[in-house]
Amino acid sequence: MLSGNTILGDYMSDFSKSYKENIKTVSKRLRLGESYDIILKKIKLADREAALFCLDGFLKDEMLEKNLEYFTKLTAEDMKRADNAQKFVDTYTTYVEANVVDKLEDYITFVLSGAVGMIVEGFTEAVIIDSRTYPARTVEEPESDKVLRGSHEGFVETIIFNTALIRRKIRNTNLTIKSYQIGSESKTDITVCYLEDVVDRRQLDALTKKLESIEVKSLPMSHESLRECLLPTQLWNPFPKVRYTERPDAAAACIYDGNIIVLTDGSPTAMIFPTGIFDFIQDINDFYFAPVIGSLLRFIRTLVFALSMVFIPVWYLLIQYEESLPDVLKFMLIEEKNTVPIIVQLLIIEFVIDTLRLASVNTPSALSSSFSVVGALVLGEFAVRSGWFVAEVVLFMAFVAISNFTQPSYELGYAIKISRTVILILTALFKIWGFAAGLILVMLVIAFTETISGYTYLYPLIPFNKEALKTLLFRHQIKFRYKK
Repeated sequence: MLSGNTILGDYMSDFSKSYKENIKTVSKRLRLGESYDIILKKIKLADREAALFCLDGFLKDEMLEKNLEYFTKLTAEDMKRADNAQKFVDTYTTYVEANVVDKLEDYITFVLSGAVGMIVEGFTEAVIIDSRTYPARTVEEPESDKVLRGSHEGFVETIIFNTALIRRKIRNTNLTIKSYQIGSESKTDITVCYLEDVVDRRQLDALTKKLESIEVKSLPMSHESLRECLLPTQLWNPFPKVRYTERPDAAAACIYDGNIIVLTDGSPTAMIFPTGIFDFIQDINDFYFAPVIGSLLRFIRTLVFALSMVFIPVWYLLIQYEESLPDVLKFMLIEEKNTVPIIVQLLIIEFVIDTLRLASVNTPSALSSSFSVVGALVLGEFAVRSGWFVAEVVLFMAFVAISNFTQPSYELGYAIKISRTVILILTALFKIWGFAAGLILVMLVIAFTETISGYTYLYPLIPFNKEALKTLLFRHQIKFRYKK
């Protein structure tokens, strides 16, 4: 998932003797004007010009204001005594964590790390004021993106903090964060984050064009409202066309891979573009374990994904042909008598599982565990004893219900559920021909799922890309090399 991009550029450069040339060079390197969170503040130090570059979201405002207040009181005689940057820091910088750099690349790295970089007319070095403060989530990690190891910080509802969290992970001048305002009344802030040198330009151009063409009064449901504005309307298609994450490390890794991250003010959820069906095989936990374990987790996730869709229809199809079943599969037959048809039992339990899921959403956290236990007992053992359901149906549907939690996408879980129900109903009506028709129908829906840029939903299988497919199916080791 991670690429081998370095933090620094390909060259090292000293500052120019020209103040204006330094400002021009740094502005170009930091892509001033393209990334909204990069700030340039120009001030006067007696008879000299000075410029401060910094990142919004990292600043200790009170400390910086005190320094600026002191700087603006300096006289021409004071500046004459400070004939170089080091003397200026030693004599007039009141903040303890301040130092001098004479390399442009060091200056860029410090600014991207959150420090304030100060360029003063007449100095051939720059002043670094380490006044940064990293935004931190004061609550627990995101419920939907938990990990056993690794960072436990998550995005918050303030967009400037979220961009700062990404900047903390990616200290690279190619990281671009563009700002948009969507909604004629709400004017909701939207940011698009990507790496200039690795992003797919076709994807970026398609996304940018869509953002600029949106005409809507407001985005009341933040990222979900934006998703409906961006993506093609396919009311009959349940498969998700975008991935979500609430983790800065996952968002940063996706950006390094060439993906585009879209953040919406008021939402802690980041949208990941582009998205295909195979992207859901990955999970953040895969990358916090060894490659062999991560690959095994992906294999299990893929297997469960397939089984949760076709296992129940296949089992129901087999019991319809019990006379022709080989002896090795006879254990799957239902021996106990049942008054309710099996297809009705399956559909009822599908409905009950959704009812329990909706009820659990509105259950207070303190009662959720008790609710789960009571629900399992009542709808499990008691339902079998009453004769409404057979044990096999309850067991297999319990497996299907649990399997939905093996992959992180809530929307994909419901897409699998709808697909499974359609295949099951067609199997009940037309047996083997219905099963085949259901599978073909689901495959066609997946194949014709539209994405934001027109790329196929089945990429990298269609069109076939061997290396990209291997990267998705197997957890590869991060590429690195030792310094010589």
